[in-house]
Amino acid sequence: MSTFRTPRRRARLALAASITVAAALTGPVSQAAPSPSSAPSPGAAGLGDPMFPLDGNGGYKVSRYLLDFDWQAPKTPFEAATTIKATATQALSRFDLDFAGNTLHTVTVNGKAATAVRDGDELVITPAKPLAQGKAFTVQVTYTADPTQIRHRDDAIEDYGWIPTPDGTVLYPQPNGAKMIFPSNDHPSQRAPITFRITTPQGLTAVANGKLTDRTQQADGRVRWTYDSEQPLATQLAQLAIGRFTLVDSTGPHGLPIRDVVPDDLVAPTEQYRKLTADHIAWLEERLGPYPFNRYGVLVGDTDLGVALETNTLSLIPKADLLGDQVSAERNLVHELTHQWTGDSVGIKTWSDLWLSEGHARFYERLYSEAHGGVVFEDTMKTAYANHDQWRHDYGAPAEPTEPNLFKRMRYDGSALVLYALREKVGQETFGKIERAWVTKYRGKTASTQDYIDLASKVAGEDLDGFLHPWLYGAKTPPMPNHPDWVVNPVQS
Repeated sequence: MSTFRTPRRRARLALAASITVAAALTGPVSQAAPSPSSAPSPGAAGLGDPMFPLDGNGGYKVSRYLLDFDWQAPKTPFEAATTIKATATQALSRFDLDFAGNTLHTVTVNGKAATAVRDGDELVITPAKPLAQGKAFTVQVTYTADPTQIRHRDDAIEDYGWIPTPDGTVLYPQPNGAKMIFPSNDHPSQRAPITFRITTPQGLTAVANGKLTDRTQQADGRVRWTYDSEQPLATQLAQLAIGRFTLVDSTGPHGLPIRDVVPDDLVAPTEQYRKLTADHIAWLEERLGPYPFNRYGVLVGDTDLGVALETNTLSLIPKADLLGDQVSAERNLVHELTHQWTGDSVGIKTWSDLWLSEGHARFYERLYSEAHGGVVFEDTMKTAYANHDQWRHDYGAPAEPTEPNLFKRMRYDGSALVLYALREKVGQETFGKIERAWVTKYRGKTASTQDYIDLASKVAGEDLDGFLHPWLYGAKTPPMPNHPDWVVNPVQS
């Protein structure tokens, strides 16, 4: 990733980074709503998130993305168009989209040519006429997509963006790689439904989040696939995969449709673990309540990337995870499935809230694994406790990550430990009520760390802020309730 900044971009970055930490912890910055008579002004170039200040954009709210991809072959550029339906939340003289790489062709706003200037990962758009506050508008961007775009992080994410497979691709947009795939409002708090229309050569299958609504054979022999995500989703959780796939249908609890997407030669080798999904869903429903979406499935990634991803309704699981031992396979399957409740349905307001997503997924993954041949849950938490001060030193407290350390160990076992401490504090029955209330109250919404503390306090009938705040933000690990013998190892510089 280039670190070059134009003078204008440096100024904008400094402005965005100056957003106060207090505001960031309660959610992305929202500008005060101007009166309808206010003069048009530029929308904010970023939402001021402490991790990625210029991700997301101000001045509008997206109501739907429509993606048109004319796929050709692996690692081969292809023609694409993104149509964005949005509503102006202020009178706009111009606005930004997050858009990286790719060869830009045209930009229109409400069908009229607009001026578009690229500034790093920002596409700055000036419509022919200012946009009135409260009015719906449509943006269309045409471009040549580059399916070789990949960026790298030195944490659990590794490579992200377009991840090639032998005969196609899978997507790995987390954390902020959606901008390499389509122009967007690329921040986890900004969610909207997506319609995918993908044209492929005959013999290839395209899949995406949600429901297949149409498959049309065209006169030239190519096939157009249309999917509707059905529910709003964060851009980091979009999935679009193309390849020689077999679609394996089954049924989960309460008649839930399950469709696995499997490379043809991996159907039989991965069947043993894939067929456990219905049992995993039933196990999680006992603890978190009804599965929150209309369908689910596993997308088997035919890649060397050893990272799974909880893309909405279609979790990406690397083939290596499904070709090894059962305990490891089920840990990963349950982890990504848990995210459908916490991280996908209940989204995060800022990247500092990531502990709520990854901590929950690791907590239930470990809890399930203990009962199915894995390590004793309490033992893993005791080990995490011993290392917690070191992780705080190296990676930041659970709710205070830094950008390079966002997906480090603290956001996984270190954050699961916070939930374990809460369970020890309030008892298993009350903790279960907190968890079910969390995924029920915020189903289909975004929520913050403070939202979780407030809800936990309400359900428990006691103010838990004083208990949870040191666990989430303190420099030192607090004592573990009910375990006075647990010791934190000294920090090594």
